[in-house]
Amino acid sequence: MLRKTTTTGAAKLIAAAVAVMAALVLILSAVHLLPQLRNPFAETTTVSTQPAILKSISQLSRYEAASGEFQVVVDLTKRVGILPSFLAGSETLFVGQGQVIAFVDFSHLKGKDITTSAARTTVTITLPKAQLEPAVLNVTQSYVYAQQSGLFNRIGDFFSGNPNSQQQVYILAEQKVQAAASASTLRADAQNNTRAMLNSMLTSLGYKHVTVNFV
Repeated sequence: MLRKTTTTGAAKLIAAAVAVMAALVLILSAVHLLPQLRNPFAETTTVSTQPAILKSISQLSRYEAASGEFQVVVDLTKRVGILPSFLAGSETLFVGQGQVIAFVDFSHLKGKDITTSAARTTVTITLPKAQLEPAVLNVTQSYVYAQQSGLFNRIGDFFSGNPNSQQQVYILAEQKVQAAASASTLRADAQNNTRAMLNSMLTSLGYKHVTVNFV
């Protein structure tokens, strides 16, 4: 009888200890000292996302990738028939300062222009070549360096009320700035900058190898 009582008491003691431990675990879990207990029958949902490449790139629309400042000199000489220059005609030496922006157009990008590997680690993008915006002359930094006008021209300018009209030299200066930009590495620089930008953006989306082609 004594042995049976001892066995029963030990069982009760073990059961009480288990109950205390279970209650302690629940309390600690409730106050976030232990990881939250999970319901083994609870429904779980896992969402796998893939990089939204086309949407991300299309939102750029147009990427202004490079800009260049150019200084040009325009020598404009006008002659009137056989009259000497001191009577008719003019000569203007104009220094023009202008800017040209190079950009890449993303607005017509289609799904076929972007290919990815099956593992979504490699992406190839085909873009149009960089283009140049029309030159913009900086009028505050452009100026007439020297000018000579014949007598008849000075009289005509006086009566026309616009002796300082330089419209033609401004137009010529813009054309020369545009030509200088076209002959420079501005478009190549824009494409290199665009390639670097896309590489940074797409690697942040999880791609390890990014290739950008310009056609």
